[in-house]
Amino acid sequence: MAKEDFNCQHRLRVRWAEVDMQKVVFNGHYLTYIDTAVAEYWRAIGLHYPEGYVERYANDVYLRKASVEYLGSARYEDDLCVRCRTAKLGRSSMTFAFEIWREAPVPPAAPLITAELVYVNVEVATMKPAPLPEDLRARVRAFERMPPLEG
Repeated sequence: MAKEDFNCQHRLRVRWAEVDMQKVVFNGHYLTYIDTAVAEYWRAIGLHYPEGYVERYANDVYLRKASVEYLGSARYEDDLCVRCRTAKLGRSSMTFAFEIWREAPVPPAAPLITAELVYVNVEVATMKPAPLPEDLRARVRAFERMPPLEG
């Protein structure tokens, strides 16, 4: 995907505690970076999580699947950009797509990481899957530069 396809971009700098003995970011930290970008995404669409979502709709979203492809490595003090977008809106699920790029010291020709996270929307009272709220769908459609697949 092109940089322009991602309306939500979160920047961060790799901290010393995030690198391992190989002097690269430990693989599990990339999911923390992605989770931080998801929080920024909720803010960007006007639904601060959890208050703006759980309290508003009496629903919550739970991670169902996480896929990560490690294509390169970030190192201590690298400046990174986590790009995040909603790629698909299902009946009761939403799929986020991510790319993590190094911005400095030397930007690579390709992302360091690509990832996909699938969340399932559930009714809090029953803990059973529930359709995504139409208001959420409208907010996502209005925010995204590239419309998410639906179905």
